[in-house]
Amino acid sequence: MRPAVMAHIDELVRAASGGGGARDPLISQSWQRCLGEYRLDPAAPRRAYIHTHQRLREHRDALDDLIRVARFGVEALYRQVSGLGYVLILADARGVAVDFIGDSGRDGELRRAGLYRGSDWNEHLAGTCAVGTCIATGEALSVHLDDHFAGDHIGLTCTAAPVYAADGTLAAVLDISALQAPAPKASQHLALQLVTSFAHRIETASLHNGFRREWILHLSRSPEFADIEPELALAVDAGGRILGFNSRARALIDRALHHPRGAANLRAASGGHAGLGLRLDALFEVSVDDLPRFTRAVPVERRVLRLRGGERFYALALEPAAAPARTTRPAAAPPPDLAGGDPALALMAGQASRLFAAGVSLLIGGETGSGKEFFAKSLHRASARAGKPFVAVNCAALPESLIESELFGHEAGAFTGAAARGKTGLVQQADGGTLFLDEIGDMPLAAQTRLLRVLAEREVTALGATMPQAVDIRVIAATHRDLAALVREGRFRDDLLYRLAGARFVLPPLRERADLPALIERLLAGRPGSPRLTREAAAALARHTWPGNVRELVGALDYACALAEGPEIGLSDLPPTVPAGRREASPPAAPPVGDDPLEAALRRRAWNVSAVARDLGLDRSTVHRRMRRLGLVSPNHAG
Repeated sequence: MRPAVMAHIDELVRAASGGGGARDPLISQSWQRCLGEYRLDPAAPRRAYIHTHQRLREHRDALDDLIRVARFGVEALYRQVSGLGYVLILADARGVAVDFIGDSGRDGELRRAGLYRGSDWNEHLAGTCAVGTCIATGEALSVHLDDHFAGDHIGLTCTAAPVYAADGTLAAVLDISALQAPAPKASQHLALQLVTSFAHRIETASLHNGFRREWILHLSRSPEFADIEPELALAVDAGGRILGFNSRARALIDRALHHPRGAANLRAASGGHAGLGLRLDALFEVSVDDLPRFTRAVPVERRVLRLRGGERFYALALEPAAAPARTTRPAAAPPPDLAGGDPALALMAGQASRLFAAGVSLLIGGETGSGKEFFAKSLHRASARAGKPFVAVNCAALPESLIESELFGHEAGAFTGAAARGKTGLVQQADGGTLFLDEIGDMPLAAQTRLLRVLAEREVTALGATMPQAVDIRVIAATHRDLAALVREGRFRDDLLYRLAGARFVLPPLRERADLPALIERLLAGRPGSPRLTREAAAALARHTWPGNVRELVGALDYACALAEGPEIGLSDLPPTVPAGRREASPPAAPPVGDDPLEAALRRRAWNVSAVARDLGLDRSTVHRRMRRLGLVSPNHAG
């Protein structure tokens, strides 16, 4: 054991026996908790604990809004401290690092030290440390070198500040840490000021984000800063009740509530922090009706607001954001290439077009071949994103081992076989346009987890990269499967389903559409010579049940056009699968209700997986994967 660690353990043992020390009170009290409450052994190794991706996702999802709001401040702080060797951590109120920015060249070293995404810095687990002790005390502090309880951590310097939610509860901890630092603890004074300042900014930004429709009141003791960076911020509703505050405003309310002259007049209307629900005019010498006198239109020198009891502030009142006007929109016309003669499809297309333009994610269902990708492309072409990329991803056709690198891209050397110059993923290729996720029900669970984060944050991190890239995408997903059933079976994430299914549409099968003749005419008009059908051929096409839907229709017309010797297509030119009057006694039997199309394809091909993969345009490994998921076993291999 290193001499420094042995000396540190000796000091901890003296502290346990009541021996005095020169540590800051917050550090001494934390050591006592570690020894007395948590029963931590000072001589035991206490290596970094990193949560699994699944557990980290749960912690990140719970703090999703704050992570998004805090990201700009987190990056700005990192730019100021990265040159000094610091990394930045945003931990949740349970001590788990949900966001992290650091030097990618030192990933291994930082991960071993616990300065990494997913690390757990709870005091009862890690001992005295900046994040855990900040959570335990609610105070900003530096835990420098051998202030740490664990001998494994005494080379680190860590400085953290609490980030409080608008209701006064602890929401997160902002921390900057380094693997080494100068010995004097005074070297971290500037770090402590920086992290405290940025935690305050994040609190205020979060308050603004959460109460856009309410009055926001900024208070400063200096007129020069009243309109720039407020010290205190409160959210007030139209009835004059306080709905939320940053921590400095909360401290002011706490002092006022305990002031002997004013406490009797202050009553909270909430079961939470005493300031929540408090009337503004019980705290200040103004009511909500006076707030328009404190807007930017009034010179700052005249915007003086007094606390009951005498303290004076310069105020800035920000008016509630106007609610979007509820106007009656004209009925959206469906995209031109979907405006056929089927009323149900035309109505569906019009609704989908309006929702897509508003940024709502769409989930398109329907039988195989019913035109889901064509529907998605039509929505894209009819939107303001026409001319921007339309990137279609067949989630069933991508090999499971490559799906994450294909979707999200990768850095050079990110894994064995990675492209030497890296690769831009399909999500990033869709930036500015539309991402179409076909057969989303076949996406592996690991890729579903990463896709959910992309949809939530609209940013993507390539494999091997540390910094995410923002993406502006509209998302349309499609499937012929029952995703709700897959969720119940644990094969599809319920939170991803809710993200994808902002609106759901099920395309009608071709046999139920009223526009079959118009559709056939449109498909033939685009072919050389614009061939036409004889009456008999048109009748035969109308009688067919089209189990393969639009895809089968296109194939049938390709077949017929290739065989037709003149401008007309007759009965003899149609493929054998199409009933042609008396030439076919009965239509082909449809697959039993509930059969998966893959099972039907396997039966048609006598369970030849290679042939089915070619027919469906899939990788053989994908067919085998889907067979396992569906419990399909070839009768050739039975037993």
